[in-house]
Amino acid sequence: MHSTLVRIQNVFGFFTTVAFCLAILVALSVVSFPQSPSASLQLRNVQVVKGRPHYYSTKREEYAHVKFDLDMDLTSFFNWNTKQVFVYVKASYPSSSPSDPPSQAIIWDAIIPGVAAPWHHNQYVPPSSKPSGGKKSKSKPPQQPLTTTPGLLKLDNQRPKYQITDASGQLAERANATLELGWNIQPWVGLLSWSNWGGLATVKEIDGGRTEPFDFPDVVGQVKKEELKTEVGGEGNRGKPA
Repeated sequence: MHSTLVRIQNVFGFFTTVAFCLAILVALSVVSFPQSPSASLQLRNVQVVKGRPHYYSTKREEYAHVKFDLDMDLTSFFNWNTKQVFVYVKASYPSSSPSDPPSQAIIWDAIIPGVAAPWHHNQYVPPSSKPSGGKKSKSKPPQQPLTTTPGLLKLDNQRPKYQITDASGQLAERANATLELGWNIQPWVGLLSWSNWGGLATVKEIDGGRTEPFDFPDVVGQVKKEELKTEVGGEGNRGKPA
């Protein structure tokens, strides 16, 4: 340590070593927090209609519009190392070819932040329970919801964010479809964990996160546009890069 440069290198090396060891301890500390999620996912309604993928297309495809009820408790996912949890509902159904694996499509998703997570425009904002009345105020950016128990969510007759379509363009009368709840836990430090890791010792496999099998109905004729609306949600950055 006969020069300033050597001293800076030694201090920086010691700092990075301590920070790396501390990060490992933080990542391993979540093992002491057993995770026991619970949920109740029920199919409410499903409709299959025909439409065009975009304005200039002459091809007409079949689209499925699925509504559902969801009552979930993921509070055990949130600890001092949880930044946010990405939650989604996906539909699984057999492919048009028996030799292909089942098709999967996400119909709804949300980002649920931890208590200490900074506000982000893509995170989920629960719908307001206050009825809208009077004059509309000037548009303001969504504010961070005040909650001390992240992970609790109840949705009734929830509209999808995304409609389902298939590569074959046909969905009507497709049998043995299911809805399934999934998630991705994003920590401050450590590995991402997914819902298909339910066999791990610290993650209890969720009960009620899958619906009973159902069949897509036949294509309906005239349907009101109100019945086929998708959920925009409270995300202020929907459809834009994060």
